[in-house]
Amino acid sequence: MEQAIIVIDIGMTNKKVAVYDEKLVQHDTVYREFQPVLIRDPVTGEQLPSHDISGMETWFTDQIRIFAQKYPVRSISVTTHGSTFVCIDSGGTVCAPCIFYTYEPGDTFQQEFYHICGTPEELQAETFTPRFSAMINLAKGIFFLKKHFAQAFSRTDTILTFPQYWTFLLTGKKAYEPTYLSCHTYLWKQNEHQWSSAVDSLGIRSLMPVEYVSTCSGLGKILPRAAERLGLDSSVVVTAGIHDSNASLLPYLADRHGEKDFILNSTGTWCVCMHPTQESSGKTDAVYTPDDIGKVVFFNRSALDTPVKTAIFTGGMEIDTYVRLYQNVCGTNAFPASDMQAVRRILSEKKIFILPEVLPGSGQFPGSRPGIYEDGRFFPLAGIKTSGTIPSVLYDEKLFFAALDISMVIQTETALYRAGMSDTTSVYIEGGFRKNKLYTELLASVLSHNRVLLTDMNEATAAGCAMSALTALSGKSCTELGRFVKIEHVPVCGTAVSGYEAYKSMWLELTGAGSRI
Repeated sequence: MEQAIIVIDIGMTNKKVAVYDEKLVQHDTVYREFQPVLIRDPVTGEQLPSHDISGMETWFTDQIRIFAQKYPVRSISVTTHGSTFVCIDSGGTVCAPCIFYTYEPGDTFQQEFYHICGTPEELQAETFTPRFSAMINLAKGIFFLKKHFAQAFSRTDTILTFPQYWTFLLTGKKAYEPTYLSCHTYLWKQNEHQWSSAVDSLGIRSLMPVEYVSTCSGLGKILPRAAERLGLDSSVVVTAGIHDSNASLLPYLADRHGEKDFILNSTGTWCVCMHPTQESSGKTDAVYTPDDIGKVVFFNRSALDTPVKTAIFTGGMEIDTYVRLYQNVCGTNAFPASDMQAVRRILSEKKIFILPEVLPGSGQFPGSRPGIYEDGRFFPLAGIKTSGTIPSVLYDEKLFFAALDISMVIQTETALYRAGMSDTTSVYIEGGFRKNKLYTELLASVLSHNRVLLTDMNEATAAGCAMSALTALSGKSCTELGRFVKIEHVPVCGTAVSGYEAYKSMWLELTGAGSRI
């Protein structure tokens, strides 16, 4: 190994430090979970979940020092989950809490935000970002701090998006980059590469960084004091930082496997369907159709600064929530399994429907109440947990998991079409759902005109983050680095099923969406 790249990969659940070489081979990795730090809301008195920024910094420092003794580190690159920012004062110290974006301040807060910043439709037309619940729209998190932590927020000198906070600690440079700002923040006008009207409505323009850095370029060399603390040479290059979904897309942009048009269905806690603009089109502007406004579809910017039409839902969170419910009811730790025979029965009888949204307002059906319909009766998810009134399907492993997988397929299909899928679009499935054989076969059956393929790209987010660093180090393009990306594509053969469209129509009616997808 001639040069090593350290990747800091910050997910909502797992935090990771990994080491890659100049051929994008991973040599080392360590993981750790951090529990939320509960802080008191000065206005409501409620305990709020916040990120353990200081704990993460200590752990990252310790792990990098260990790796620095083993590998010739030449670069550090950072990728993080979205919807998160850090306020620092004039001395570069964190001055306000970093609240979890999953916290929901309530309807009154949401209404006040849109009263000040513009209607959801106006903001979506300007920023290509739909309305999300909680504080998934990052601008809402800033508004929340201004209202609820006014004294702490008043000390803010600069608001840094999450990857750029960590690169600031390493370089001392305050910057912003396109993949993070473009990901449902309400802060960025993508086509103009300018701050949005929401920045001025919130009165924060003077608090935003002034330096723009492209994703795959170097932000700067590591500060001498940071180099000493980490045991690194002061010539180590730090990249701009990258949003995690965009990092996971980058290897696929480098290795298209002969596909000119594809959607990456990246599955996990969030299922993210990303449809990059075809390179041959030469288009760099995001374009909404009139039908897109008001729907849960938005544009990312790729690490190459090209539009990526995107639709998301909390698929992994939905599965985890309902599976835990099943396990609690049945007194088991076993993960449920099912088969196509159970799927056919669910589709034929049309008596059992499992509905989103476990995280209200987060996915493709923001008006849906989570729960289970059984024989015409609705069992709200919260009620099942607390009242002891339990639908009988929770005692039937195969029927329960078949209904849950069908729900995942309907949500996936909806997201794919909203992301712009046509009959010629190939669909790549990566992440945890690729191990769910029933889900992948049913999805392939439903998408009979499309090629559906499983990919074996392990840790695509960390690999894409390393790619951005290698681009900065070597000056080579993403395409040139494609020779180091080895992604196997395994076609999925669908199994004939009938009754899906009729079942889906009933499912949509029960969510309140009807045919409006």
